[in-house]
Amino acid sequence: MPIASLVYLLVIGWLPGAVIFRLPYADRNKRAALEADERLFWAVLLSVTLSSSIVVLLAAMGRYTFERLLLAELAIAAAGMLVSRLRLRLGAAARRPNAAALIAVVLVALGLYRFFPPAEYVIGGKDPGVYISEGIQIAQRGAFVYTDPVVASVPPFARDLFFPSHQRDDYYSVRFMGFWIKDPETGAVIGQFPHLFPASIAIGYGLDGLTGARRAIGVWAILGILAVYFCGRRVFGRTAATAAAVLLSLNVLEVWFARYPNAELVMQALVFAALLATARGHVDDDPFFAPVAGALLSLLLFVRIDTVLAIGAVVAALVLAKVTAGVRLRASFFVTLLAGGALAAWYFFGPMRAYAWLPIVFVSNLRLWQYAALIAGAALMLGLLALGARQPRLSAWVRTVAPRLIAALIVAAAVYALYFRAPAGSLAAHDAYALRTFTSFYLTLPVLLAALIGFVIFARRAFWTAPELFTTIAFFSFFFFYKIRIVPQHFWMARRFLPVVLPGALLFAAAAALGGTRGGWAPTRLVRSAIGFVFVVLVAMHYARTARPILEHVEYAGLIPKLEEIAGRIGDRDLLLVETRIEAADTHVLAMPLADIYARNVLVLSTPKPDKAVFAQFLDWARTKYERVLYIGGGGTDLVSAAWDARPIASERFTIPEYDSPVDAYPRFPKTKEFDYSIYELTPPAAAAAPAALDLDVGTNDDLYVVRFHSKERTEGRSIRWSRDRSYIESATLPATAREVVLTMNDGGRPPAVPRAIVKISLANQLLGSVTVDTGFKDYRVPIPADLAERLRTSRRSVELTLETSIWKPEEVLGTPDPRLLGVMVDRVTIR
Repeated sequence: MPIASLVYLLVIGWLPGAVIFRLPYADRNKRAALEADERLFWAVLLSVTLSSSIVVLLAAMGRYTFERLLLAELAIAAAGMLVSRLRLRLGAAARRPNAAALIAVVLVALGLYRFFPPAEYVIGGKDPGVYISEGIQIAQRGAFVYTDPVVASVPPFARDLFFPSHQRDDYYSVRFMGFWIKDPETGAVIGQFPHLFPASIAIGYGLDGLTGARRAIGVWAILGILAVYFCGRRVFGRTAATAAAVLLSLNVLEVWFARYPNAELVMQALVFAALLATARGHVDDDPFFAPVAGALLSLLLFVRIDTVLAIGAVVAALVLAKVTAGVRLRASFFVTLLAGGALAAWYFFGPMRAYAWLPIVFVSNLRLWQYAALIAGAALMLGLLALGARQPRLSAWVRTVAPRLIAALIVAAAVYALYFRAPAGSLAAHDAYALRTFTSFYLTLPVLLAALIGFVIFARRAFWTAPELFTTIAFFSFFFFYKIRIVPQHFWMARRFLPVVLPGALLFAAAAALGGTRGGWAPTRLVRSAIGFVFVVLVAMHYARTARPILEHVEYAGLIPKLEEIAGRIGDRDLLLVETRIEAADTHVLAMPLADIYARNVLVLSTPKPDKAVFAQFLDWARTKYERVLYIGGGGTDLVSAAWDARPIASERFTIPEYDSPVDAYPRFPKTKEFDYSIYELTPPAAAAAPAALDLDVGTNDDLYVVRFHSKERTEGRSIRWSRDRSYIESATLPATAREVVLTMNDGGRPPAVPRAIVKISLANQLLGSVTVDTGFKDYRVPIPADLAERLRTSRRSVELTLETSIWKPEEVLGTPDPRLLGVMVDRVTIR
C-alpha cells in the first residue's frame, strides 16, 4: 500500500476517534483508567464507525467523494482539538501498556493470518457481490440512489425487454439482482441492502481500489474479534475472554465469512462494542460511553434491520438493571438512540422502502399469541420500571428471579431444540433442526453443553454486571433458532448464527472452562483449571483442523482478471446485452460487475425468448446511440431472426474455484464453477439471399439458436448439450425445399431403471413424429410435410423446432451429485 494510503488510513481509522476519546469532558479520567489496549480499540472503532456514517450521510445527499470524507475527518479532529484547547493528554489516570496488552496484538495478528486474502466475489447473483457493487457505486458515483444513464436511455417501448414493471409503488423493476430501479425515466437505481457495510467498502475502494474494497470485511472481522474479547474480559476475566476470542478466530464460520462479503460480521463488531459501551456507560457509570452505546445501537439499523433485536434486548436489560440495582439510565443514551432511530425510520420508509416491505410482512403475519407475548413483554417492562423504585421487595425478587428464569428458559429451549423439535405443519426441517445443525456442523456438542453450563453459572454470579450481554444472547438465540428464514445451504445458512450466537456461546463455554475457578481448595482449583485448559485446547485443535481446508482456498480466485479481459473487449461506446438468468448458465452474473465496476453499458434480457419485433425495433434505436451492439451468453437465448445477423466475436470457457455448498450437509472441499460464454455482434441483416438451411453444431456458437438446454459439454470429441423435458432450436428461415429434420443424438447411457428416451419432434407447434434414442450417437430423421414447409417459408418469420423428451435425474437414480433433469445428448441439428 502506498505511503499516502497509509496516511489516509490513519486519518480515517484512528485520528477522529482518538481525538473524541481524549476530549476533556464526560469524566475523562474514568475512561483514561481503562487498559491501554481497550483505549486504542475505542479510538479505532469510533473512527471506523464515524467514517462509515459520514459516507452514508454524504451518499444520502449524493455528495460523497473520498476527498470530502478526508476533509470531514480532519475537520472533526481539528474541531475537537480547538474546543479542547489541545488538552488531549489523558494524564496520570491513564494506565501504561503492560504485557497483557500483547493479547490484543496477538488476536490482530491471528486475524490477519486467517482472514486474508479475501474472496474475489465481485459477481452478481447473491448478496456478497451486491454488497461489493453497492460500495463501489458509492465510491464511483457518490450516492446510494444513483442515476444509471443506460436505464434512463432505454425507450419506453423496449423496457419490457430488460426490466418489465413489477407493478409496485416502492420500486419499478430490477436492474440487476440486488438492485432496484426506482424510476425508469430518470434511471434512479438503489442497492437492495442497507448501506453501512457498503460505505466501508467505498472507503476501502478509495484507499486501495478493488483490492481495498474486498479487504473491508476482514477489517470488520478483526474488530469483531476484539469487541468480543474486550466485552468478555470485563465480565469473565482475561483468560476466558482470550480463550473465547481465539476459538472464534479459529472457527470455520468466522474464517469463511471474514473472507466473504457479508453484513453479519459488521453486525458482530457493532453488537459487542455496543454491549461493552452500554455496560461502561450504565453499570460502570461512565458518562462518555452512554451516547456511544446509543449511537452504535442505532447504527446497527443501517447494517441489518433484524438488529432491532439487539436494541430491544439492551433496553430490556437496562430496565431490569434500573429496577433491581438502581442503575442510572442516562438521557444521552436514549437521545442518541432515538435520533438514530428517527434517521433509520426515514431511511427505511424513504429510499429503502422496498427493503422494509418484507420485515413489515413478517410482523403483520405473526400469530395472535405472538402479538400477545410482545405486548405482555412490553407491559411487563413498563410495569417493572414504574413499580420497582417504590417496591423494594419487588426489586429484590426480580433481581433474584430474572437471571435464573432466563437461564432456565435458555436451557429448556436448548434441550427441546436438540432432542425433541421436529418438522410439522409449516415448520420446515431446517428450522426444526437449526440448533442440531449448528451444533454438529460448527459448534460441537461439548461446547454447547459448556456454554449452557456457563450461562447458568454466570447468570447467578455475574448477570447484573452485564445484563445486556445475557439478554442479547438470549434474544438472538430464541429468535434465530425459531425461524432461520433462509435456504438451508451451507455455509450460507450458518451466517445467521455468526453475529451473536456463535461468539456468545464461545464466551460462556470459555467462562465455564476457565472463568469459574475462584474459591475452594487450591488443589481443586488447579485440577479444574487444568481440565478447562485441556478442554479449550482440544476444541481449538478441532476448530483449526476443520477450518484448515478453507485457509488454502480463495473463493473465485482469478475471476477479476477474467472480468478485466471481458471488459477490455467492450468499448466505451458499445452496448452489451446479457442473457437472462437461466439454469443452464451463469453468464448473467457477469453483467453487474461489468456495469458497476468496469463502467460498461450493459442491459440484461428479462426473458430467453424476447419479442422479435420489439427487439428488432430496439436494435434500430440502439445503433443510433451506440457504436456496436453486442450480446454475451452461454445458456441459450432465442435471438435468431432474419431482421438482424449475429457475428461471433469470441468464445471462451474458464473455471474458478468455488467451495462446496450442499443443502443440509457440511461443505467438504473446493470445487469449480464454470463459465462458458460467447460474444456476438448484432448487425443489420445482410443483403437478401435465398433462405439457407439450418446446420447447427450444438455446443459451438449455438447460444442464439438454443433455448432451455443444459450448458455446453464435450464428450467423445463432440460438442453437445443435454436437452430437458422441453427444449427449443431456432432457425431464422426455412427453405422451400426443406423436407426433413436430422438430429444427431445419444441417450447418454441411461440406466436400466430409467424409461427409454423417447423424443417428440415438432416444427412450429406441429408434431412431425417421435423417435426412440439409443446409446451412442446416431442420426434420427423425421419428415417435414411440403405444405408446412411452404407455409413457414412464406411467413418470413423464424421457425421453432421443439424437442419433448422423457427425463431422468442422476442425483435420484445413481446417487451422484448431479441434480439436473436430463433428456438426451444433442450433437447436431440439420433441416434440409
